[in-house]
Amino acid sequence: MDGRRKRPIIVVDGPAGTGKSTVCSLFAERAGYCCLDTGALYRTVAWLAREREVSLDDEDRLSLLCGDILVVVDEAAGRMRIFADGEEMDRRIRTDETGMAASRVSRLPGVRRALLPLQREAGAAGGIIAEGRDMGTVVFPDADIKIFLDADPSERAKRRYLELTERGEDAQYDDVLKDMSFRDEQDMTRSIAPLKPSGDAIVLDTTRMTREEVVQSVMEIVRSKTAVSHGSSAL
Repeated sequence: MDGRRKRPIIVVDGPAGTGKSTVCSLFAERAGYCCLDTGALYRTVAWLAREREVSLDDEDRLSLLCGDILVVVDEAAGRMRIFADGEEMDRRIRTDETGMAASRVSRLPGVRRALLPLQREAGAAGGIIAEGRDMGTVVFPDADIKIFLDADPSERAKRRYLELTERGEDAQYDDVLKDMSFRDEQDMTRSIAPLKPSGDAIVLDTTRMTREEVVQSVMEIVRSKTAVSHGSSAL
């Protein structure tokens, strides 16, 4: 581990529906880490683009929007808080429409370059678990522990469908599966920071695992890795 950091940087990458957000949030709560949902940054850019009528193909203007985003590491709450236009963004950006738009803007090199310093600054001190799609390959290539969550597409779509319907949203499983497959294709084939596990990542297939089983597996990976690095667990 980097000697300047008191606690590790843990990254969890993977496609939508593998449980990244939930697992990282629960891990952070139980282990006293801060959870960085970096995908929320791209969602915020997409949300701002819609509000300000900026085309999702206008790389220059989208990159400028990144300058209006404020990231606050709330250690007391164990999470990253994102603000824009004086408002906290979390509840505003959690729609499928915004997620699809975020996948589009994330393909743009200018947007990725503009958001990179925000992400790295938020995690510089360590003691974080960061989830996204290129955390281990681009944002934190020197992360102490890298995990890549994966699952069968049909299972991921089922999870997303249940999440939407439980929130009272009108959703159809076939539409969710179609949208997810399209987003996977976008994320995996983009020329800049495509979705893929880093060479030193531990790949964990969550298809037949409960949420609690995934959390426990991640915690065990962290315990074993930090015990090797420090002679004792950092949890």
